[in-house]
Amino acid sequence: MGGSPRLKVLIFIMICISVFLGLDFVEGRFIVEKSSISIVSPYSMHAKYDASIGNFGVPDYGGSLVGTVVYPSKGAFGCSAFEGDKPFKSKTPRPNILLVDRGECYFALKVWNGQQAGAAAVLVADTIDENLITMDSPEESSDADGYIEKIGIPSALIEQSFGETLKVALKKGEEVVIKMDWTESMPHPDERVEYELWTNSNDECGIRCDEQMNFIKNFKGHAQILEKGGYTMFTPHYITWYCPQAFIASSQCKSQCINHGRYCAPDPEQDFGEGYEGKDVVFENLRQLCVHRVANESQNSWVWWDFVTDFHIRCSMKKNRYSKECAEEVMKSLDLPVEKIKKCMGDPEADVENAVLKTEQDLQVGKGSRGDVTILPTMVINDVQYRGKLERTAVLKAICAGFKETSEPAICLSGDLETNECLERNGGCWHDPKSNVTACKDTFRGRVCECPSMNGVQYKGDGYTSCEAVGPGRCTVNNGGCWSETKDRTTFSACSEALITGCKCPYGFKGDGHKCEDVDECKEGTVCQCDGCKCKNTWGGYDCKCKGDKLYIMEHDTCIERQSSKLGGFLTFAVIAVVLGAGIAGYIFYKYRLRSYMDTEIMAIMSQYMPLDNNHQNQVVQHETEPLRDASSV
Repeated sequence: MGGSPRLKVLIFIMICISVFLGLDFVEGRFIVEKSSISIVSPYSMHAKYDASIGNFGVPDYGGSLVGTVVYPSKGAFGCSAFEGDKPFKSKTPRPNILLVDRGECYFALKVWNGQQAGAAAVLVADTIDENLITMDSPEESSDADGYIEKIGIPSALIEQSFGETLKVALKKGEEVVIKMDWTESMPHPDERVEYELWTNSNDECGIRCDEQMNFIKNFKGHAQILEKGGYTMFTPHYITWYCPQAFIASSQCKSQCINHGRYCAPDPEQDFGEGYEGKDVVFENLRQLCVHRVANESQNSWVWWDFVTDFHIRCSMKKNRYSKECAEEVMKSLDLPVEKIKKCMGDPEADVENAVLKTEQDLQVGKGSRGDVTILPTMVINDVQYRGKLERTAVLKAICAGFKETSEPAICLSGDLETNECLERNGGCWHDPKSNVTACKDTFRGRVCECPSMNGVQYKGDGYTSCEAVGPGRCTVNNGGCWSETKDRTTFSACSEALITGCKCPYGFKGDGHKCEDVDECKEGTVCQCDGCKCKNTWGGYDCKCKGDKLYIMEHDTCIERQSSKLGGFLTFAVIAVVLGAGIAGYIFYKYRLRSYMDTEIMAIMSQYMPLDNNHQNQVVQHETEPLRDASSV
């Protein structure tokens, strides 16, 4: 066969796909996943339409979006960046939804330009009268580089007639408000979500392979939490083709297929002469299927996520370690039963059907509400093909939408699924700039405006225009919304913890509680009415002075003489003087008596040891002091 190796591979793949699909090429079922769009205003245009969900960006599964439709005066196709700084960013709480026309460039590029211009979503109006199709992103190319993965808004294709209806109303100057609704786009038949991922073990197929492997690595934690909790049932799948009978003996078929041409995969490098072969990919796909089957039998199916992630890191084609030996090392490290998995895989050289791979080929054909699986990667949730980029948060949001409302597991209500709608204008909800408290709350279904409960303070209201602090702790937050003012280092407030709600001006003030004025008690003549009294108004009260030396008693609004007060002071002084004098006298007496007593005691002690006869004392003294006489004088 002449031609380049790459061309040979492409021809071979086309032959395999054609034979695999057979009549399904005519009867194949590709399902267009839809959302609904309702015209909210003007009332005369009330109607509901279907729209096809874009296969990129982030569809708001389980949620809805209300916005004002805008149509560009220039560049209606949206194929070039719009002029100005975010010209379609709304200046009101209600976001703008950009309407553009189909044609001249990729769908994804239109949506990207709309996102850059500030639109919250993009509608693409078909330019021909036909049934809705699914807007897909371009394959790997220089045009697609950089922006597809950055698209973070939803988009939809609408029919030509609906697009014309919107454009006519906008041309008349009417404000058209629509509701994009994804609440019924994801079915939720029971309390468990069943989902599957059609993937590939090959890591050398460009952007698509990188996308799915990054997703598996990043989503692993969420998947295992959901699976261990019994909230979901996950099943991995792998696409294979089979070789036409006439080509089974060819070198191309032998290098791409196992089980004598029954199960094939494209050459990873698209070159039969070098690197890994398609049959290496099929065999590893089979191994990963059996890892899941065997783990599922042991009630720990979530180990599949660990195996696939570890295999991608340790056994990458790029590192030239994509092999049976490396795979078995990974299985042993995860304590997986290697021999049991080998038995599940069977003999790839046998000329018989492989039970595992035969089941996979049967499942590729669409049944029920699900269409055929023809591309990788494909996510199917509750038997509906997921539309949107394969990214951790977007997929988790779609899976959570598969639960009935209020029955979602805790992971669906975590910060990981915040929509960030509250970051801009507080999502159009009530907000108190003084305390930085907002009624906007992010959920995976979108933002809700609900008065919060924070730091022991409960707020009540509609959440959109008002929220009022109630309860005992309300005065700690902005004085409960009541009046408060400080003068002369004294603060008065109309908020009282004794009141559950409302405001009441404190004593000495009048007003509605939101505005209070000082009462001039002196002018009102209700105080300081005693004879000769002088009244002076103060902040929050008054000061009354009596005539002469009298003392003012506020409780009785009267004056009394200060004499009793002077007499009381004199008596107090006299008592203190008497007590003090008695203390000094007692101290002096005590000192005198103590000294006399001690002198007597000392003398008594000394008398016991010293002679008391005075004559004897004198003799002794003389004997000691006179000079001795000599013998001649006797």
